Amino acid sequence: MHFTRPRELVIAGLIGLVVAYLLFRFAYGDLPRVPRPVGITLFVLAVIEVALAFTMRSRVRSGRLVNAVSAARTVALAKASSLLGAIMLGACAGIAGALIPRASELAAASSDLRSVAIGAVCAAMLIAAALWLEHCCRTPEDDESDPDHHPTG
Repeated sequence: MHFTRPRELVIAGLIGLVVAYLLFRFAYGDLPRVPRPVGITLFVLAVIEVALAFTMRSRVRSGRLVNAVSAARTVALAKASSLLGAIMLGACAGIAGALIPRASELAAASSDLRSVAIGAVCAAMLIAAALWLEHCCRTPEDDESDPDHHPTG
């Protein structure tokens, strides 16, 4: 297993952007309104991952034994979360791109833009927390220039 690469996040974000843009551009009238707390789940995940990162970092730095399976699961969680955050950030950008031109003519579009902005901020927070969690799972002797780092084990 390798740590998340920037290109993986960019590709995931672009997929989210294109799908959301096309959906909201051509089917906006048939979709339900974007809920205001759309980003709350992403925010909660980010908080949990920050707490887990503090735990993993202190264990790795103090040299305490970290179970290899536990470390691999933590890295897998972080990878999945960063990809989810990238997809959602791209989706928020796509929705914003589809709704900004319509915001002046549709009251629902301007309201949905506020919800999308909250979602985008929370998605960015999840990406940051997940990448930091991955970083905290690296052992001190990991060579930062090696692209195939392995989780603590």
